[in-house]
Amino acid sequence: MNKAKLLVTEDPAALARDAADRLLAWALESDGPVRFCLSGGSTPRGTYQELASPRMINRFPWPKVHWYWGDERFVPPDDKASNFRMAREAMLDKAPIPPENIHPIPTVGLRAEDAALRYEDELKRAYGSTVLQPDRPLFDVCLLGLGDDGHTASLIPGEPVLAERSHWTAVVGHGRPEVRITLTYPAIDASRHIAFLVSGEDKRAVLKQVLAGDTTKPAARLVPAGDLVFITDRTAAG
Repeated sequence: MNKAKLLVTEDPAALARDAADRLLAWALESDGPVRFCLSGGSTPRGTYQELASPRMINRFPWPKVHWYWGDERFVPPDDKASNFRMAREAMLDKAPIPPENIHPIPTVGLRAEDAALRYEDELKRAYGSTVLQPDRPLFDVCLLGLGDDGHTASLIPGEPVLAERSHWTAVVGHGRPEVRITLTYPAIDASRHIAFLVSGEDKRAVLKQVLAGDTTKPAARLVPAGDLVFITDRTAAG
C-alpha cells in the first residue's frame, strides 16, 4: 500500500460529493471513450446518486463512459441483491447513458462458469487484446469497497480466486451464501485510477490493517499499475 493516498472527508455525504467530483475529473482526462468499473455496496450507492444529482448530471460526460462491474452475485438483474440493480436504481436509470455503454455481468440463462468466461471475453474485446499491457489500462477508473473481513470485489479471504493470475474473471462458489463472479487481481490492478470508498466506524480496524499492508486482507494485495486512493469519512479513518 506504499502507493496509496488517504483522503478523509467529514461524513458520508461529503464522501459521496468528493468521490463524484473525482470521478468527473477522471472522466474528463481523456477525449475518447473511457471505461469505469463499478462496485456494489451502500457507500458507492451514495456516490452514484451524487453523479445523477442536479449538481452533477449535466456536467458528467455520460455518452463517452462505459460502465462495467467488479463483481456480481449470480442472481437475476432485478434481484434485490444484484449490484447491477443497485447501480441502475441509483444512477443508470436517471442519467442520459446510451444503453450500449452499460456492460453488466451476465447472470441469466447460463452457468456461472460460462458467465465468467463471457464477461472476460467482453473485457478483452473492449481492451483490444487478450494480454494486459503494463502501460495500457483496462479501466480508466475502478471503484472498490472494503468488507470488514478485508475483501474487495469478491476477492474473499481463503478462497482460491486469490491465486488466480491467468483469467481476468472467476467464479467464487464458497465463502458467501450465494455464488459470485468477480474480476481477479490482474484485471483490477490494470486500472489508471483505483478508488476505495470506505465509510463507517465498523471499517476502521480493517482499513488500518489494509493501509499497513496486512496481506491476510485481500484488499491489501493489490499491485496497481496506476494510482490508488482511499476516500473515507472520519469515522472510518479514526
